[in-house]
Amino acid sequence: MQYDVDSPAAYMDALADDWRRVKVQILRGIIEKTAPGLEACISYKMLGFKDDQGVIFHLNAQKNHVSLYVGDAAKIDPSGELLAGLNLGKGCIRFTKTKAIPEDRMTQFIAKAVDMWQAGEDIGC
Repeated sequence: MQYDVDSPAAYMDALADDWRRVKVQILRGIIEKTAPGLEACISYKMLGFKDDQGVIFHLNAQKNHVSLYVGDAAKIDPSGELLAGLNLGKGCIRFTKTKAIPEDRMTQFIAKAVDMWQAGEDIGC
């Protein structure tokens, strides 16, 4: 789904008050706690997180899942240990209504992605 909003607060307000809002809030909290130097923004009609180099993460609530867009997850987690058991797409991690977010592993994944990004490593698709 696309949200025609102009700020992160408006994006959150536009979300239905259901499980998708909860998942977005959890993931947003992990990103904000793990990478406090990133600034929330709207990019491609999604909630984004950026620094001086550009947008590193996007979050979006879809009809049947919440997606965390991360570039190429295999470059960030080559062993697959941090993302084991999660629904991965090309450039995204999908969280459905019944799938719990493994907060410890996602925190490690986000931290590793930010470290690689800030070191200038290619984490894109």
